[in-house]
Amino acid sequence: MLDDRARAVLERIETEKPRPPGVPVEPTTGRFLFSVCAPQADCEVLEIGGRRGYSTIWLATAVRHLGGRVLSLERDHECVADWRHNIAEAGLEETAELVEGDALETLPMIDDVFDVVFLDAANKLYEELFQLARPKLEPGALVIADDVVLHSDTLRAYSEARQADPTLSSLTVPLDRGLELSVVLR
Repeated sequence: MLDDRARAVLERIETEKPRPPGVPVEPTTGRFLFSVCAPQADCEVLEIGGRRGYSTIWLATAVRHLGGRVLSLERDHECVADWRHNIAEAGLEETAELVEGDALETLPMIDDVFDVVFLDAANKLYEELFQLARPKLEPGALVIADDVVLHSDTLRAYSEARQADPTLSSLTVPLDRGLELSVVLR
């Protein structure tokens, strides 16, 4: 459940003018992420592209009640500073951790298994980032990729590859900017 601290930070971020790189997920996507993670005990979440922490707050708030954590990857220095500030203000330092640096370099060094991966980084890197994250996923894990409808020109091949992969069950959900949901089968 969202507490007053987390809700206040989310509301503040929602009223701020978005700054590059990228914009935070829509509030409905945030609630969707929360709904996916909240019922899972000991849910381990990998967020690729933490930006300023908006989606991290939804994810970290979801996992803190039944156990778990969010490991967020972010390379932009301004975003990193904002992420740290927003997570602290929301009171989620115990549940969310940040790895600073390029995900193409940091992801291979992470030796964990994740239940949920939220992919919200540079669109042109989705395929490579998915391939780096895939060995860290066991059957039942879920990969959620954002912006697949908004940037369908760039991400169509990503969605098609997930839907054609026999080790996954994947579909495009037209929520907000579009999500590709992929469940690992084997």
